[in-house]
Amino acid sequence: MSGMINTSGTKAATLADHVRQSIHTIISTPLRSRVMRRDFGSVIPDLIDQPLNSTTLLRLYAATAVAVMRWEPRFNISSVQFMAAGTGEQAGRVIIEISGTLVTGSTTTPFTTTTTL
Repeated sequence: MSGMINTSGTKAATLADHVRQSIHTIISTPLRSRVMRRDFGSVIPDLIDQPLNSTTLLRLYAATAVAVMRWEPRFNISSVQFMAAGTGEQAGRVIIEISGTLVTGSTTTPFTTTTTL
């Protein structure tokens, strides 16, 4: 199943495109915000305005891993990295890089995606 692109309604070109979109949706959706699926999403949106210290960073890593492992079975997560975005329009934003493997049947493929919050 490859699904569709949420912005255009067209079929996703590849499984990787659909998984990339799914991971972004999972980590950017606040818990309790989806009707009929209150446990979908992550606590990352709740952590965005917290002080960027070691405690918050650890909570961000854990929240990312837990949400992706729970809601995206086609992806096995192996690492998460957070980076500060550049300057200008992107200043103050966080880039999340998530690496692991895509699982399709008995085949696994290395996969990395980034998203900006």
